Amino acid sequence: MQLFKFHNPEYLYLLILIPVLIVIMILNNKKTKKKIRAAGEQHLIKGLIPEFSFFRKNLKFFFQLMAFMLMTLILARPQFGSRLEEIKKEGVEVIIALDVSNSMLAEDIQPNRLERAKQAISSLVDRLQDDKIGLIVFAGDAYTQIPVTTDYVSAKMFLSSISPGIVPKQGTSLASAINLGVSSFSPAMDESKALIIITDGENHEEDPIPLAEQASEKGVIIHTIGIGSSSGVPVPVVINGRRDYLKDNEGNTVITRLDENILKEIAFSTGGKYVRASNTNIGLNTIFNEISSMKQQELEGTMYTEYDDQFQVLVAMVLFLLVVDVTIMERRNRKLSKIKLYDVRV
Repeated sequence: MQLFKFHNPEYLYLLILIPVLIVIMILNNKKTKKKIRAAGEQHLIKGLIPEFSFFRKNLKFFFQLMAFMLMTLILARPQFGSRLEEIKKEGVEVIIALDVSNSMLAEDIQPNRLERAKQAISSLVDRLQDDKIGLIVFAGDAYTQIPVTTDYVSAKMFLSSISPGIVPKQGTSLASAINLGVSSFSPAMDESKALIIITDGENHEEDPIPLAEQASEKGVIIHTIGIGSSSGVPVPVVINGRRDYLKDNEGNTVITRLDENILKEIAFSTGGKYVRASNTNIGLNTIFNEISSMKQQELEGTMYTEYDDQFQVLVAMVLFLLVVDVTIMERRNRKLSKIKLYDVRV
């Protein structure tokens, strides 16, 4: 199997000029025909310029346009990856556990807690280079969204589809997030493992502190990001197209509050850092700096290598088109007409 790519894809933007050139050519032909018609009787005009040929002119333009298109592709450097190779890099494994409970829809962080967290994660992924990243989501239970990978494009693609509706059980179980996060690291990794938990900290299930201490014993550093207001805000919902606020079983409006204490305990018990998110700073930059200072460990992966340039055939085609273009004259050559290399009478 081979993988195709353009080494300099920015040159492909030149192809936008092709329809522009075609339009210019059409307008130029119309203008020339209009001038010929305005000059007098058509059979007399054709007798005065018997060598002129629209067909030859358009044919030359076609070959020139094809040569331009092929030259653009050559500049973009088409390549094939000829071998799938095991690669080894130095980095860390980062798993992000994102809270997707209903309370993350609260709007004390704009546009809401969940969307702002997703934006920050996307920015973090853009900064990663040789590290691996995984993503789990949690509410009443935890679920793997993306296993640890260096495929950052897929990570961002899956990130965009995350919402509270993707989990069957609501609530907030920090213990489940920690348990699944710890078990999701590569078995060969004995250190250089970071788990980032982004949540409002409203834990409704098992005490997560003992699990955090166990994670620390396995070499996992847990960083926590508290997102939301400690004073409490309602959770907006849309019911039958009408905006309302989440209610409990007794009809009272649910108020969600950030619980910083439990998030600080989780982070500090593993040597990690706790960051309080705000509208201007979600806190992942601070966490990224902590991760960057961690000891790098050898990571294995696979990628296509030995990309070979594949422009030789295109160069040959361009040369052929240019030679043909040179041999075609816009006007019929009386001396060459006897050869009848191009018997075109238009």
